[in-house]
Amino acid sequence: MSTRTAFGAAVDSGPGALAERMGIAVTEASPERVVGTMPVEGNTQPYGLLHGGASCVLAESLGSLGAALHAARVHGGIAVGVDINATHHKAVRAGLVTGVATALRLGTAVASYEIVVCDETGERVCTARLTCLLREP
Repeated sequence: MSTRTAFGAAVDSGPGALAERMGIAVTEASPERVVGTMPVEGNTQPYGLLHGGASCVLAESLGSLGAALHAARVHGGIAVGVDINATHHKAVRAGLVTGVATALRLGTAVASYEIVVCDETGERVCTARLTCLLREP
C-alpha cells in the first residue's frame, strides 16, 4: 500500500516495506536526530550473528528518515541516498540493537548523517555514515 506524504512523494507503507520486514521501530524522529531499534533475531547471517547488511538497513532507514524530514522542511522536497559506508565493530547474537542517526550537515542540496548502532549494553556494534541528495518536488 502506498500513501502520499505532504510533499507529494509516494511512500510504501505496506507489509512489504523493508523496515517493517526487518522489525525496525522508530522511537524519535527529527531532521537533527532519529532513533530506532531492530531485533537481532531474524536479521542474522549463517553464523547466527547480526548481519552487517541488516545494520546498514537500520542505518540507512534512520538517516534517510531524518534527511526526508529535513528536505520537506527546507523546500518541500524528498531525499535519496547516494552513499553509505559502515564499519562493523562487534558481533551480536541476540536482543535488540539501537541506532541513533545524528545530522552532520543539513544543507539545501545534501544532508549527511552519522549513525551509531549499539547493543543492549550500550556497546557500539556499527558506525555508519549516510549522505542523501535533497531534491525539490
